[in-house]
Amino acid sequence: MLTSVNPKLPMRDKTATKEYYVNRLSFEELGTADYPEYLMVKRDAIEIHFYAFKNLDPKENYGQIYIRTNDIEGLYQSLLDKRVAIHPAGHLQTKPWGQKEFSLLDPDNNLLTFGQSI
Repeated sequence: MLTSVNPKLPMRDKTATKEYYVNRLSFEELGTADYPEYLMVKRDAIEIHFYAFKNLDPKENYGQIYIRTNDIEGLYQSLLDKRVAIHPAGHLQTKPWGQKEFSLLDPDNNLLTFGQSI
């Protein structure tokens, strides 16, 4: 039986990725060992893994994940309060497919879309 999924996204700079997810998005780092080529972060029931890809060109990165939430407006406002940049075309809006969504781009251009069913 399947119980969870933990996406793996590319990162160029572990320090920058960790700073963004931990300090800006309020995730916590997982694990006690420091692996220079790997990073794991968690927030609530969401766990995201990152692998080193030093030659990644952010303009050619199409990494993306969709994260469901049960408080889209609260999450959106908390990120605005922290001055986290929202994707230029991804501000909070109701979509025709019955979701309220917004999107962010991390330092490596991985697209994070947050959504809640309405």
